[in-house]
Amino acid sequence: MRCVLLGLLIMGSPALATTFHIDPVNGSAAGDGSATQPWASLQQVLDSGLVQTRDWPDYPYEEGMTLVTVNAGAPVHAGDTLLLHTGYYGDVAIEHAYNASPIIIAAAAGAQPRLRSLLIRSAQNWIVQGLDVSPSFSAPNEQITMIEVADHDWSGPAWDIELADLDVFSIADASAWGPTEWVDLASSGVDIDAARVTLRDSRIRNVRFGIALSGDDGRIQRNLIDGFSADGMRGLGNRGLFEYNRVQNNLIGDDFDENHDDGFQSWTVGAGGVGTGEVSGVVLRGNVFINATNPSNPLRSSMQGIGCFDGFFVDWTVENNVVVTDHWHGMSFYGMRNSRIVNNSVIDLDNTSPGPPWIMVHDHKNGTSSQNVLVRNNLSTDFSLDGIAITADHNIEFANASALFVAPPFDLHLRTGSAAIDSGSASGAPLLDADQVSRPQGAGFDMGAYELRSDGIFANGFDPD
Repeated sequence: MRCVLLGLLIMGSPALATTFHIDPVNGSAAGDGSATQPWASLQQVLDSGLVQTRDWPDYPYEEGMTLVTVNAGAPVHAGDTLLLHTGYYGDVAIEHAYNASPIIIAAAAGAQPRLRSLLIRSAQNWIVQGLDVSPSFSAPNEQITMIEVADHDWSGPAWDIELADLDVFSIADASAWGPTEWVDLASSGVDIDAARVTLRDSRIRNVRFGIALSGDDGRIQRNLIDGFSADGMRGLGNRGLFEYNRVQNNLIGDDFDENHDDGFQSWTVGAGGVGTGEVSGVVLRGNVFINATNPSNPLRSSMQGIGCFDGFFVDWTVENNVVVTDHWHGMSFYGMRNSRIVNNSVIDLDNTSPGPPWIMVHDHKNGTSSQNVLVRNNLSTDFSLDGIAITADHNIEFANASALFVAPPFDLHLRTGSAAIDSGSASGAPLLDADQVSRPQGAGFDMGAYELRSDGIFANGFDPD
């Protein structure tokens, strides 16, 4: 997959773009970046004036400044690609580097570049693809945030960054970890505090926190978070897009620390502190949240699914998500306005307490009512809906999951004869389901996250018959 993606990126680059090579095993600081004379260090290339880019004319950064060229005449410039060959690159920091068009940092074909950490700060137009990032690559393995994309008050903001096809982990195999390691040794995956950042097609595993997005207009797409001891995803920025991600295996829980673990969490911060602002325009689409793929794991916790307790959450779209959890909070919004909760499937992991999980719209914690929320075409073990102008219809609250689904709790595709087939409303329904299959496939729209395909075959290749 890495080679294909890299080819697409290079084909989309300007005609005069150049590809350079970095090889920590066979390269040299005296090289010219060619395939036969590669450079040895990515950080040296970034720090030694080999990249023609732009920066602010002075510090501290002030809004309204104009970028100026730095390192004029350097060999690497906007549109070029830096190919990383197999080897260890340590801690990499991209700073003070605002490109007019993207510079690509990517794994060479068949290569396995390894980083301890990646920081992108006060920078623009960088694509980073195909790398492995872990503090376990060097001793001592200690708790860090492995990837950060951040603004900085002194050196300036960051924006237009893309991270793709990354493998990010505290340790490759955490099967021997107990509570102490999951709390005190597990590193956090990706922290994005900058605008217009994309993280896609990446694997984040054995971590404390998975993905945190506090910058505006971010895109978190098709990532796997597998094994986490705090929150899987956090969405605190406006207009964040979280789609087709899979978050699974929450471990330890609040018996061992003060964090109340969530598959996805959001809250607001205003002039009066937490819960006094708004987070607007967030889209949660086609995500799968699974408390534990092995319910008998002695370290598993009771994960809150989608927990948004300190609104207001305004103009949100929550559609085609699957939540499998051993908690009451399947999807909970405390303070929501002008939003849609449509075609989601929520189920109890093990039919024991805590639970069963609900889809909830509730008053803000200050008592202000939620208002103008559409709750439609959902399948859930419980509903709790309060507020002004809460429209709730074409939903099923079920106790017998086997009558609806192929193989509950993990496969929530609809079985033949399910009461959810063709029983939904077309009004407000998404035109694709969680498998990105077109709706409707039959005489009407189906309820829940998955549409039963007219050919009887699932997008994942599973045939229930």
